[in-house]
Order: sequence, then C-alpha cells, then structure tokens
Amino acid sequence: MFHIALFEPEIPPNTGNIMRLCVNTNSSLHLIHPLSFSLDEKRLRRAGMDYRDIAVIQEHENYKAFLNSLDVVDNIYALTIKGTRSHAQIDYKKDDIFLFGPESRGLPDEVLDSLDDDHKVRIPIMPNSRSLNLSNTAAIMVYEALRQHDYPSLG
Repeated sequence: MFHIALFEPEIPPNTGNIMRLCVNTNSSLHLIHPLSFSLDEKRLRRAGMDYRDIAVIQEHENYKAFLNSLDVVDNIYALTIKGTRSHAQIDYKKDDIFLFGPESRGLPDEVLDSLDDDHKVRIPIMPNSRSLNLSNTAAIMVYEALRQHDYPSLG
C-alpha cells in the first residue's frame, strides 16, 4: 500500500529494521544505490530477522532510475528537518512514497529542490535536536498513513 524509499542508506541495522516494518505493514521498500553495505551483511539480516526473503524490495541504480520506475512522481514525500509541513498535516493516499536520506547527511539539496514545499515533510522534535533515528521515523510515517486508512489488512 505505502512505499518507503531509502536514498543511499548507510547503516545496515536501520535498513533491516525498515525491511521488517515493511513486511509487517504490507509496504514496499525501495533501495536507491549506492548502498554503504551489502544486502547479505550479517547486521542487516539480524535486524531484519530473516524478513529479507519475504520483503518486497526494489533496488534502483540511482535516484534518476528510481524516478523513472514510478508511474507518478507527485506522491513522493521527502522527510527532512527542512520540511515545511508536519507529517500529521497531510492526507496520505494509497501508493504514497516516503523518501528518506542517508543517516549522516539527509537528502541532498538537488533532491529536495526537485520537490515542492508541500512534499517536504518533518516530524516535530525538540528545537535543539538534530534528528530521530531513521527506522523510527519510517515507522512513524507508515503508521500515520495507515492510521488515516484505518489500518487496512492489519490485524
């Protein structure tokens, strides 16, 4: 139903946790290369608890290839501390995509500049805080979208 896209992820356990999240919420995962690790890495498998084999994962050579794989591109929501809207202010639709940047630096300006301000989303945190953990942020986003749709297919 919903999609999580990780742009150049760096930390295997975060990606493994997000794989597990996707399996348990009927979401799909898009991995935008280059990755800073191998998908066979032990730390990723441990965090994903063997969900790697049943997760719906699409790999993309780069951001342009990711965009080219989509039917529409106006349903991408980039998660960024530069976001102008809170994650709770948006009415999410089926097949919306939540785009996350690398853990150490976030999404690059060229990606953010390609989206209008309404598609730059933030999760409110304390003013002097830098960010939340990537896998926690992905869970917050997916569950907010699922809540808006009354948790379809989830028990």
